Amino acid sequence: MAKVGAQRAAELTGKSKSTIQRAMNSGKLSYEIDANSRRIIDVSELDRVFGLQNTAETASQQNSVEAEMKKATDMLEMERMKMRVRMLEDQLDVAKEQIEDLKAQRDQWQKQAQQVLLTSEYSQKQAEEYKAQLKEREEKAKQRRAEMLESKMKNLKGQNQNLPAKGEAAKDDKGNFGGLWKKIKGANG
Repeated sequence: MAKVGAQRAAELTGKSKSTIQRAMNSGKLSYEIDANSRRIIDVSELDRVFGLQNTAETASQQNSVEAEMKKATDMLEMERMKMRVRMLEDQLDVAKEQIEDLKAQRDQWQKQAQQVLLTSEYSQKQAEEYKAQLKEREEKAKQRRAEMLESKMKNLKGQNQNLPAKGEAAKDDKGNFGGLWKKIKGANG
């Protein structure tokens, strides 16, 4: 059968702890010594000497104690779960805020990318227009050079007609050869 200490023996019999200890000291109640040098009593020995209290009453006390323990355990578990739920709700709120922040950042980046793309397209269009303008200017410059060259050629052709034919002496108005030569050389040269 089970063995109990003096305190538990007092609870089982309804006697005080000192009464149990006096009975052990007088030899009225037999006991054993355990490994920790404590005196322990067999429950059947307690029943023989003092008689046990009503076991139904003891059982009901034990049941009420167990019920209180279960109730306390359940309350602790409920509080723990409430705290856990609160913590998870806080984490969820933080995660939602982060998601909203990331969405806002994404929208800003998209807007910036669109602006860069539009600017790039606009710049490319401007560059193409500028290229076309440069090409047009080059064409006009070529035309002007061609016209100027043609104009100079006409002038030279006109001056060439004033020159004496081959074998004729080139004289100026006064009949001098030198002045006319200088004119020709200046026009050609």
